[in-house]
Amino acid sequence: MRWGLGLTATLLAATATFAQANYPDRPIRIMVGFSAGVAPDITSRLFGDKWNETWAKGVAVENVTGAGGNLAVERLSKAAPDGYTLAMGGNAALVINPNLMDKLGYDPVKDFAYITQIFIVPNLVVVPPDVPAKTIQELIALAKAKPDYFVAGHAGIGTSQHLGGELFMAMTGVKFQQVPYRGTTQILPDLMGGRLNLFFGNISNVLPLVREGKLRAFAITSKKRSPQIPDLPTMEELGFKDFDATAWFGLMAPAGTPQPILNKLHAETTKVMAMPDVRGKLEGLGLQLVGNSPAEFADIVRKEIPMWGKVVKDAGIKMPQ
Repeated sequence: MRWGLGLTATLLAATATFAQANYPDRPIRIMVGFSAGVAPDITSRLFGDKWNETWAKGVAVENVTGAGGNLAVERLSKAAPDGYTLAMGGNAALVINPNLMDKLGYDPVKDFAYITQIFIVPNLVVVPPDVPAKTIQELIALAKAKPDYFVAGHAGIGTSQHLGGELFMAMTGVKFQQVPYRGTTQILPDLMGGRLNLFFGNISNVLPLVREGKLRAFAITSKKRSPQIPDLPTMEELGFKDFDATAWFGLMAPAGTPQPILNKLHAETTKVMAMPDVRGKLEGLGLQLVGNSPAEFADIVRKEIPMWGKVVKDAGIKMPQ
């Protein structure tokens, strides 16, 4: 019996080693917690196309929308740790919502293997052209004079769009309604159609509309200006000290994924990020590329959870009832 058990264990170990060495030998799925056409979706599909050229096994992107990206990463936490189910996870689900929600269906520190942080994306504070305010101070004055005037959309609780609006209200004392959507691609038609009139929107989605004159931009929500729109000031430059509401996204796998598979995924991901056509496309969308190590990415998650906890507490941000 001991001989038989030992042989079985040896065969299982050999099978696992063979599977890891031949990874991937079937299609990979990347889950994205937001709708098609936004930065994490565009990036995931671009990586999928490049991986298909390398591995020829097929990469499918699945949009699991809702709850600011929480649903996608929760589903990832319950997936088999074999490298065939990944997610493009963002800071809303991983470091902000743990401070806003009493219960999550996952532990951002324990339930995931972090591969690499891929990009950071700032937001632009925008309104449709028919809003009479031409400066941020005029916008504040209008919001104070007409408390029910502004209605803002965001892509889910805890997203940088939501936090941008909440920080703005906390710093200025104005009030406006914030309406959650399942994704930015659902927000933009309502913004253009007059059902919304304020948006802290990802630069990759709203900048083309700003350039076409279909939206008016007041500021960028990152610490630095963007080379894509260098004349647009930061919120901090406009007098909002330490205002920083940006999103970041990175590639993740379930905890327990074998290290050789994680190593291969990291190597292939950073290789794609270094391709000139990939960098050109993503930076052209206003994204700031990162490409750090798994340890650095995991350390960011651990450090930013308490950091955002302080921001949420200091700003008095509450979950909508």
